[in-house]
Amino acid sequence: MTLNKHHCCSTFIFLLLILLSQFYSVKSELQLNYYAESCPSAAEIIKQQVIKLYNKHGNTAVSWVRNLFHDCMVKSCDASLLLRRVKGMESEQESDRSFGMRNFKYINTIKEAVEKECPMTVSCADIVSLSARDGIVMLGGPRIEMRSGRKDSKQSYPTEVQNTIPNHNDTIDLVLARFQSIGIDTPGTVALLGAHSVGRVHCVNLVHRLYPTVDPTLDPEHAEYLKRRCPTPDPDPKAVLYSRNDLETPMILDNMYYKNLLKHKGLLMVDQQLTSHPLTSPLVEKMAADNGYFHDQFAKAVLLLSENNPLNEDQGEIRKDCRYVNLV
Repeated sequence: MTLNKHHCCSTFIFLLLILLSQFYSVKSELQLNYYAESCPSAAEIIKQQVIKLYNKHGNTAVSWVRNLFHDCMVKSCDASLLLRRVKGMESEQESDRSFGMRNFKYINTIKEAVEKECPMTVSCADIVSLSARDGIVMLGGPRIEMRSGRKDSKQSYPTEVQNTIPNHNDTIDLVLARFQSIGIDTPGTVALLGAHSVGRVHCVNLVHRLYPTVDPTLDPEHAEYLKRRCPTPDPDPKAVLYSRNDLETPMILDNMYYKNLLKHKGLLMVDQQLTSHPLTSPLVEKMAADNGYFHDQFAKAVLLLSENNPLNEDQGEIRKDCRYVNLV
């Protein structure tokens, strides 16, 4: 009996060590300057495309940041988000959690520029991560040194989206737990929500705080402004009805988001809850007072997010077209 117990324990430890070694070996495949030999100009091509697209369509930079979040939270940073619906496979883009996402077509613009220089070399997953890195800089955020070497998934995970992407009216405890599951701590989670400093909120996601009565946690004067932006309690999801998260610096990734929360001007329930939860309230005050601290925590969290569960050579591929898996 004792021998069997020792044997079972030894077997368990052995299997655990194998799993851990596989995990760290995949992590170690991500490297700075991963394409130094195979495609030395990859990072510069992506950067120049991001700048070019930003100058034409400023909101693309916001899209790149949101892409990173939606892709990496669902199983892996593997560009599964980019896959279109085809026979036998649905798309993550069709989930209600992806409502309002746009500019996917421009990811392929970046991919085409990279393919022209280095065919079948740079993954779409790396383009998602590196375009987010460069988009953050275009929005006035911190420069983040990201590793590369991710592989693209061969399938999408639409059923996983609901279980991994926090919703706009989820509790803070649930949001913290979702991020903790991929190794991001409370300061990192509060900082990532600071990405709401840029972009906009569709009326569909905020009218429940305005009608039939105004949420008492919302600044009354700001609520009147929001009602002018969202004049009906039942907005058309296809109509372009929205409010900016930040009216003062709407396209700058700064700590104005936290200053607005302290003035009760958060648009989403999940935003405003940050000021009343005992774990997050002190962090809101600290980030509102110190933009550098916000940027530091944001950079650390984005880096962790960008390295969530990368695929290895056997698990993934380098897609030729980011919208579709390669034909065998």
